[in-house]
Amino acid sequence: MSEVTVKKVEAGIQAVPANKVNTKLIKFKRALPLLIMMLPGLVYLLINNYLPMFGLIIAFKDINYAKGILGSDWIGFKNFEYLFSTRDAFVITRNTILYNGGFIILNTIIAIAVAIMLNEIKNKLAKGFYQSVILLPFLISMVIVSYLGFAFLSEDVGYLNKTILPMLGLDGISWYNEAKYWPYILTFINLWKGVGFLCVIYLAAIIGIDQEYYEAATLDGANKWHQIIHITIPSIMPVIIMMTLLGIGRIFYSDFGLFYQVPMNSGALYDTTNVIDTYVYRGLMQLGDIGMSAAAGLYQSIVGFVLVLLSNYLVRRKSKDNALF
Repeated sequence: MSEVTVKKVEAGIQAVPANKVNTKLIKFKRALPLLIMMLPGLVYLLINNYLPMFGLIIAFKDINYAKGILGSDWIGFKNFEYLFSTRDAFVITRNTILYNGGFIILNTIIAIAVAIMLNEIKNKLAKGFYQSVILLPFLISMVIVSYLGFAFLSEDVGYLNKTILPMLGLDGISWYNEAKYWPYILTFINLWKGVGFLCVIYLAAIIGIDQEYYEAATLDGANKWHQIIHITIPSIMPVIIMMTLLGIGRIFYSDFGLFYQVPMNSGALYDTTNVIDTYVYRGLMQLGDIGMSAAAGLYQSIVGFVLVLLSNYLVRRKSKDNALF
């Protein structure tokens, strides 16, 4: 091999890494504006979601404020033992799972039904009005919702006791002392407040469906019900699965305002309104046990994470395209 050939080969070998470097540099320059746009969100995520994870060690310590978090005594799983050894452990776990499981099912079914009905409205003004009315409760603070509920349920001045029940020939009910009514009351309030948000998401998914599918189905003689079953539902199924998986991930978390503020923290209703979040809050306020509160939070997070992985695994086995990841 001549000296010139050797030099050409060496030049080619050196040129390959240089080209790769230039290609990576060009790709980086193109992605730089997007990276800069992502930076505030990443910083927020780091500060709000990841730095507080340092506090997980509180769940395994007997916190002494004089010693600080790091200096406090390590007690292992004692805080978890305290959480689950109480006689209320079964009640609060049962209430949390059953309420949230019911909320997921009912909210999904009703939100899809309302979204389908809204999609059938052709008048833009009427459609926008109904969307606003349905979404408005979601934007109302739970504190305000609790006083709206009190205006209806108050034993002395409530609208139900003073107007509705007398019209039906029924006696007034002490709503805040009768636990048997509250599973229905809490479910109704959750639906009224939460359906609007899910409805908007499903409506956006329905609007994105190609209208040619419906036109072809109409030519084939399919009625509205058949179109909903065979076109609408399958087309938005990925969105339904995604929202359901997110709901399952938070099945051990409860809307604190719904279970604490709406029942007005009535002790007579604890059997049906007490969930993990309210139990931990009351324990923290009465006992000041921050370790037990941290243990409950960690327990909720781990169970939620496992449930999301398990649910996604089951969906993935059925259909990879519909899995969340």
